Parts: sequence; C-alpha cells; structure tokens
Amino acid sequence: MMVLLLVLSVVLGILLGVFLGSKEKFAKNLLIVSAGFLITICLNEVFPEVYHSDNKHVGFFVILGVLLQMFLENLTKGFEHGHFHQHSDQQQILPLALMVGLFIHAFIEGIPLANIHQINSPYLLGILVHNIPISFVLGAFLFNKKQIKAIPLIIVTLFALSSPLGMLLGKYFNPEYESYFLALVGGIFLHISSVIIFESNKNHQMDWQKIIWVIVGISLALTGHLFHQH
Repeated sequence: MMVLLLVLSVVLGILLGVFLGSKEKFAKNLLIVSAGFLITICLNEVFPEVYHSDNKHVGFFVILGVLLQMFLENLTKGFEHGHFHQHSDQQQILPLALMVGLFIHAFIEGIPLANIHQINSPYLLGILVHNIPISFVLGAFLFNKKQIKAIPLIIVTLFALSSPLGMLLGKYFNPEYESYFLALVGGIFLHISSVIIFESNKNHQMDWQKIIWVIVGISLALTGHLFHQH
C-alpha cells in the first residue's frame, strides 16, 4: 500500500504538470504549501524522534543532510524548487546530472520508510506531499507539449520507483540506524523547505500571499499530526 501511495503521488504530480505546467503561479503556490508542510513535519515529527533516540551524533547527520542537499542541488540546479526554466525548453530529456540528483534525493528519502508501517505516518505524508510539486515540475518539463514519449516515460517511471527502492534497501539495514537516516532526511527537508520559503522574497519585503500559503501547508501538516495521534 505504501509503495502504491508513493507511485500515485508522483503520477498525480506528473498529470498536474502536464495540464497545468504553464501556470507558474500555481506551481509556485504548490511548492510553498509543500515547504510549509515539510518544515512542520521536520520540527514536529522527524527531529523530536531523532533527538529522542539514544544514538549519538545525530545532529551531525542533520547537518550532513543539509550539505548533501546542497550538493544535489548543484546537480539539479534547483529543479526541485521549480527552477525548470533554467534548462533549455528544447531539450527532450533531462540532463544526466539532473536525473541522478533527483533519483538520489528520492532514494534516500525512501530508506526510513522501511521501519514505518502506518499509512498515516507524518513522515510518509511529508514525502507524498513533497513528491507532488517535484513531479509537477518534472511533468511540465518532460511533457510540455502534452505528448507522451518513451524516454520521458522511462524517466518518470524510474523517479516514481526511487523511493520504493530506497525503502527496499532500508529493510537490510539494522533498525538501530533508523535515527541516522531520519536525521539525514530531516536535514534535506529543512534545507529544501527553507530555500523555497525564503528565496522568493522580493527585496526582503513581506509577501502576505506567500505567508498564507505557508500557513496552509503548516495547517495541513498539523492536521495530519493530530490524526496520527488518534
């Protein structure tokens, strides 16, 4: 069921990107909502669990996650932030470095899912919500002419399977390492959500519309948190 949800979140994002990819405002708002959702999941779910564990040096892995995401963004050029216009519109497939960056990103996020067995897990919900805007950008980039071609379809399939493959690998790790992987992904989430929220501020002025969308994301995450507790 978890694998199905992961794949469906990518499919939903791709379809939105195919049909609404030209609407930059919609894409931006979707990203901001997901950022509000992610940072709430980090602070309310991931970090409390990470620091509650007995494992030492988990803080180092949070920092490592931030640095890892910075490295991956050097490959993706901010693609997961909605910067797909930096890549040529004439390209029919994604650059290899960009593909590798996106796949590593999704693969690592899937590893902690190996020890999560509840469908209403906030961590799983965070990944599902995070998948939608990334897949939206992917769909808008690959199918900007709304034509389904073989190579883009293969790329989408590989991306959709990245997190499930990470989850499969996670089953072979000692469960004692779970907090380290969660810390790593927490650092990734923290960096992504912070960049999305703060990078689009114009002249450091208050953007009330963006704040509202961040609050929407936070509210959705808190609702999921309360639902999980009950």
